[in-house]
Amino acid sequence: MKRVLCPFLFLFAWFLFACSEGNGVSADYPFGEDDSRMVLMKAKGSTVVLGTTDSSANVIERPSLRVFMDYDFYISRNEVTCGEFNSLMEPATGLVVDCPDDSLPATNMTYFDAVLFANELSKSENRDTAYTYSSKTIDSEKHCVGLEGIEYHPEIATYRLPTEAEWVFAARSNWDPEKAWTSDNSDYKLHPVCSKEDGDGLCDMMGNAMEWANDWLGYFRDTLVLNYVGAPDGGKLSQRVVKGGSFRNRAASLTLYARGDVYTIISSSRADYVGFRLAYGAIPQAAWMGNNGKASSSRVTSLINSSSVYAYTNSYKTKLVFRNDITGNLSFIDYSKGAQSVVEIADTIDSYHPVISPDGKRVAFCTMYEGSRGISELYVRDLNEKGTNLVKLDVESAAIPRWRVLDNGDTVIVYVTSTGVNTNEETFMSTSTWQVPFANGKFGVPQKLFDGAYHGGISKDNRLAVSGASLLRARVADPSSTLEQSARDTVWYNGERACNVSLAQDGSKRTMFLDFAGETGKKFVGNDNAVAAHQYLFIADSTGNLIYSIEAPDGTTFDHTEWANAKANIAVATLTNVNGAHNEIVLLNISGDAPVITLVKGEELWHPDLWSGESIESQGFDELDKDSACVYMTEHSDITTAIMKTKMELFWLYRDTTEVVIIGSSRSFAGVDPELIESYFAVNLSYSAEDLKGTEFFVENYILPLMPKIKYVVLTLDYDRWYVKDGNWNKWFSNIPGYEYDRNHGFWKDGVKADMYAISRGTLNPNELDYFIFTYHRGLFYSETEGWGEDIPDVSEDPAWFDKDDSGMHFNLFTLTRILELCRKANVKVIGVVYPQSPNYLKTGAWGRYGPTREAVKIMQGAVDDLTKAYPNFIVMDENKDGYHDYVAEEFSNMDHLGLKGTEKMSRRLDQKLASW
Repeated sequence: MKRVLCPFLFLFAWFLFACSEGNGVSADYPFGEDDSRMVLMKAKGSTVVLGTTDSSANVIERPSLRVFMDYDFYISRNEVTCGEFNSLMEPATGLVVDCPDDSLPATNMTYFDAVLFANELSKSENRDTAYTYSSKTIDSEKHCVGLEGIEYHPEIATYRLPTEAEWVFAARSNWDPEKAWTSDNSDYKLHPVCSKEDGDGLCDMMGNAMEWANDWLGYFRDTLVLNYVGAPDGGKLSQRVVKGGSFRNRAASLTLYARGDVYTIISSSRADYVGFRLAYGAIPQAAWMGNNGKASSSRVTSLINSSSVYAYTNSYKTKLVFRNDITGNLSFIDYSKGAQSVVEIADTIDSYHPVISPDGKRVAFCTMYEGSRGISELYVRDLNEKGTNLVKLDVESAAIPRWRVLDNGDTVIVYVTSTGVNTNEETFMSTSTWQVPFANGKFGVPQKLFDGAYHGGISKDNRLAVSGASLLRARVADPSSTLEQSARDTVWYNGERACNVSLAQDGSKRTMFLDFAGETGKKFVGNDNAVAAHQYLFIADSTGNLIYSIEAPDGTTFDHTEWANAKANIAVATLTNVNGAHNEIVLLNISGDAPVITLVKGEELWHPDLWSGESIESQGFDELDKDSACVYMTEHSDITTAIMKTKMELFWLYRDTTEVVIIGSSRSFAGVDPELIESYFAVNLSYSAEDLKGTEFFVENYILPLMPKIKYVVLTLDYDRWYVKDGNWNKWFSNIPGYEYDRNHGFWKDGVKADMYAISRGTLNPNELDYFIFTYHRGLFYSETEGWGEDIPDVSEDPAWFDKDDSGMHFNLFTLTRILELCRKANVKVIGVVYPQSPNYLKTGAWGRYGPTREAVKIMQGAVDDLTKAYPNFIVMDENKDGYHDYVAEEFSNMDHLGLKGTEKMSRRLDQKLASW
């Protein structure tokens, strides 16, 4: 790495001095207007427009959103350079970027790398940091790929990334891509910062390096938002916003409203053309806007990743549901997904005491809460973002539901007729406890169990029921009878006040509850000074005797305690701060060294319920490593890895019956529908940006040895992407545990040990929508968009890359030859498909989306033709025909991918080829 450290260190030291509070400027605005590093943006009172009304723009950019900015801020003159990044980060954190010149923008940076730089710069000046987190994950290349529990604090005046609104405000007055470093003049490489200036003292807002914004990517609405700071989280794909374009983009393609890249951008993404610049300043009354189109100064943030939850529940199939008391709606998090998005079910039904069904697919809830008076309604709905299939129990009053599975296998919901306080014996016995069957999305006929509103739960053996809405009441049956037959009603905890009662569902008959600083509790914990109600959580045994307690963290008290389903020592609760706000949901690891673990933070979060499905061990797969077997994606996985996770499940599901495998890049992912292949049973195992090295790996280690009926491999020939060698494979798959585990077991060539499909389903997964899109018709990418666009398309790579370096062609020819040799030995035939691209590339001089020149592709085509002569098991199916094909715009989804209509034509033709060969 080239270093120009001496002069740079002087400049950097000067920068820190100039930015310090010792220069006589206030803490909020510490830089003078003549400062050459940070530029003051006088935005207060301004309205900036994000997005566009252009109907041809990407859906994430439409419609336009107006943002009113009630504050000024600073933004750095230039993108952070390699020298700046390394001089600060290498000694402080070990993070380092490798680049040939310290004056170039620091690129190949994850969002987390940029966040850590902002924090370190803040700390170097003794300032608070804008970002907090609980732990970080650094990969082998010295980049941060994960910050668990990351929170952004807009109220703190310090260094941070600029919001999308701030970035657009700074760039809009001098937006002229013709003056930027773009593919038109950059020679497809980065240039030193500020070798071109935009005006207003800023450099490289357009082109050179694309830049991270601070925001999560959310959808826009045609509305006005005060001090907009993005979406509250990244949604199903955990997407981030990037701005400005880079040296790879044509000037004509750069727009102020663009906010994404060719591929999905997540926090751990890296690219050699993406860097960042900093902003400085607090954002008063910051507002997030979710996909429901409602802006709010409050948000709900998930602070723990799937692996951490798995460490406590021993299952990736874990879900948390709770009430957002600000809106009255139910919210949930599905921890079996890589992205911990907080999903709120927008509704008009006031929702209390939600509880997840035994299969994890539904949620029951009521409209009144413990201790209140009045009529309560009970509902069940699907646990998805729309809350579909809502049904209501048709009774006078039903409250605080609890699911049970009876000995005969029937699923029922236990409920009570009243949520009122139970101090008065006569009033309490005038209420009752009922159960109602629930099957096929419908309620059965309710059955009364006994008098008394025992809403804390009923034991598995039907001999104990508990309740607590002022008194800790228990209904206890002797060993020879049940609660429905004969039982005695009693009061536990010496008649002192108690509430939030929950009976364990693991058969232990332990009762969890909260007290009101009673004498019995003080004596048990040995703390006579315990004066706060709900300061301690207590657990009693089956006879009501106290056996355990947990003290709330300093400055908080407990509320809304609830055992997790069938988990021996796991529970959830809310924490209440000194102002009475329920701003945290915590997991309670009973008997653990650290018993209180924060799951979620927000403004008012009520009534959490945690559900976990079966672990791998409980399914009988004890001999496999639960932390590695079939773990084909992690929390830090790129979208590409997530796609292949779904394809690996298709592989394990259909490996014994598959005769044709379609594999390759996103062009085949979106180009062949296996269900339209009638001559053989086919599966599409393609993923986005797959190269021949990735194809070789799956063909050699999975397809040929483990698919006994395989006859054909249909692979993709992306001549314009033959500059790619094995970089993508190393980036996306080299650190994924499941593939390494398979490798360590010889890729199971000596025999598969268990139901790998079932194991894979039990590990971390994409969400349900992704499964639908990625595995439609056995692996086709589902896209309803149409058209290749009317404009001359952008060429995303250097069209002349072949002329500068043809080593990629030789690498790919060698890899293709090895695939053909492997298939020849296995008596498997290979079809190399060239998928059609927009004929508008004929106007660019490039062969396709990624170049190169047409003359270069002729050389590649000739070399591949030679391989068809050397390998009789190999033919080429050219559907592009150098742009002179017979596909029409309506059969495309974009410039180089077929849509559903084009896929039908392509698949029928492939089927004919297979049948005739």
